[in-house]
Amino acid sequence: MARFTLLGTAPIPGQKAQLRLLERNNEFTIKIAGIPGDLMNSRMHASEDALATLACERIGDRANPQVLIGGLGMGFTLAAALGALKQSAQVTVAELIPEVVEWNKGPLGALNDYPVNDPRTLVHVGDVKEVLRQATGRFDAILLDVDNGPEGHTADENEWIYTPAGLQAAKTALTPGGIVAYWSAGDDSAFTKRLTKAGFKVKPVTVRAHTNGKGARHVIWLAW
Repeated sequence: MARFTLLGTAPIPGQKAQLRLLERNNEFTIKIAGIPGDLMNSRMHASEDALATLACERIGDRANPQVLIGGLGMGFTLAAALGALKQSAQVTVAELIPEVVEWNKGPLGALNDYPVNDPRTLVHVGDVKEVLRQATGRFDAILLDVDNGPEGHTADENEWIYTPAGLQAAKTALTPGGIVAYWSAGDDSAFTKRLTKAGFKVKPVTVRAHTNGKGARHVIWLAW
């Protein structure tokens, strides 16, 4: 079996850890150096696709929808959102790590026909928190995939997204009738209660990691 080839590395802001992009026979993986397992893998993206499609189908009839994505990753959620939205849409994607943006303009871009180059895409290199805190009634849908979910954090800075303050910021940033979707590697009943307490109607949806309906069970919270 062919070995993975290292294509690039990137420091994780505020940490000593480092991201590593690797490729083997057109399979890409992003790992955190020194930690077993994949952070992302190009063969497992069904739940990232669903994060976009489940939310965007709720706003598909809007004239000029505005969507915010927190976390670019390998570009699957961005590509799925663009595929589900009108040509009049604008999708702002906030990515904290500049190298991840460059990887999506380079080797990762071919996975999804370079969605970062779509004229509807606006890339914000920085923390999605900055965008949320400055937005009031701006976004019809907000899609958040910034970590492994509310149960575990790759970076402590990501925890704010799942706190009552973070939930309120997302709620304030939505247009009337807008929806926010949260991706997670696993279920968390406490987070469902937190969303409800914040004033959202909530629907947790279980989605498999692979497009063939197999693999790990991931969870997407739809909140509106």
